[in-house]
Amino acid sequence: MKNFQDLPLNPEILKGINKAGFSAPFPIQERAITPLLSGSDVIGQAKTGTGKTAAFGLPLLQTIDNQKRTVQALVLSPTRELARQLTDEIRKLGRFTRTKIVTIYGGQSINIQLEALHHGVHAVVGTPGRLVDHLKRGTLDLHSVKFVVLDEADVMLDMGFIDDVEFILDSTPDAKQMSLFSATMPHRIIELSNKYMHDPERILVDSDELSVDTLDQYYAVVGDKEKLSVLTTLLTKEKPQSCMIFCRTRYGVRKLTRELERQYQNATSLHGDLSQHQRDHSMDLFKSGRADILVATDVASRGIDIPNVACIINYEVPDDSLTYFHRVGRTARAGGSGKSFTLVSRSEFSNFARIRELTHANIKPLRPEDEGFSFSVSDDRYTRNPGRYNRYGSSGRYGSSGRYGSSNRRGSSRTRDKYGNSQSWGGKNKSRSSGRNNNR
Repeated sequence: MKNFQDLPLNPEILKGINKAGFSAPFPIQERAITPLLSGSDVIGQAKTGTGKTAAFGLPLLQTIDNQKRTVQALVLSPTRELARQLTDEIRKLGRFTRTKIVTIYGGQSINIQLEALHHGVHAVVGTPGRLVDHLKRGTLDLHSVKFVVLDEADVMLDMGFIDDVEFILDSTPDAKQMSLFSATMPHRIIELSNKYMHDPERILVDSDELSVDTLDQYYAVVGDKEKLSVLTTLLTKEKPQSCMIFCRTRYGVRKLTRELERQYQNATSLHGDLSQHQRDHSMDLFKSGRADILVATDVASRGIDIPNVACIINYEVPDDSLTYFHRVGRTARAGGSGKSFTLVSRSEFSNFARIRELTHANIKPLRPEDEGFSFSVSDDRYTRNPGRYNRYGSSGRYGSSGRYGSSNRRGSSRTRDKYGNSQSWGGKNKSRSSGRNNNR
């Protein structure tokens, strides 16, 4: 498939594709759309920002019979923001069709959703919790569903929605077409696909890894008290038109947003304590360019597709490599370019060193003298020898030279049994025996 015009799609859908400005398909679209149009189940593994919505959205629109005002298609999404985003994108593609789509999610008045369902819709995009609520109320009928999509399936698993997902799938007909899209494929997701899908075609375009040549990644080791000034320096030097800054906690987001606002930075925030109206308002401000900076917890690190984010800053280091992937993956999307910066305090360096070790990502030290920054790195030993400060590295606590390593006096060269005996494990220094049983 070289272009979308080669697909057996309704003229109204092709017109919507042209209006949306789509030209050549992305790899996930090229490989997933044709089998979905032929009626096959599909498991797609691709990183976010590669065009997954159109990959299942176009076959979804093609499947629907607009003459029947029943729910014929269902899309499950882990978060409210992603559900609204998916609805918007599918509506754009189907703008010249008469397809009626409703978004169902928590935080919005259920009466709005009840009214939309009462008037009849063709497709529902929703989060698992609110969908289950409607099913138990009897206000949502899925007996006519023939096309089901699980988007960001691994996130739904991480958020504890998997039982709700199964409850929803059990409420749909057995004779349906399913597609499942996920950045990673944990065992529980594979079990789910085996239970509900029929001989699915597996499409692996790219796992959610950092293999993007157009993403420049940097880090700087700074003191906790220096972080804000370093962040300000970064923003002043880079002058990004759009920047996402990630913190680990809601408190951290609120505090940093207030600090940036005091410095007259055009910032808004996104975290779990906000009402749905406040979250929608923050996203609208950032997407429209009325706010240059979005300070967020990891609620915004997965699935949400915000075009043209120029810069990602990890103000606080995430706990694991997968979260790091998802955060910096908000930039350099769909072949674009971008930068990421991670500010690492001494207490965070073991986590950061482990992320570097596990990901093999080319995260370069941000050297002030090379980059023109006015701040100074708090201790360059960290950048010269990160393994020394990694608990699991070759020089770390459990490494060959670490606290319990083979060359350390407290390590394998001399350890003691429960009676205090010194035991030699092949270290380079011999040690004298001692303890109450040393003459045996």
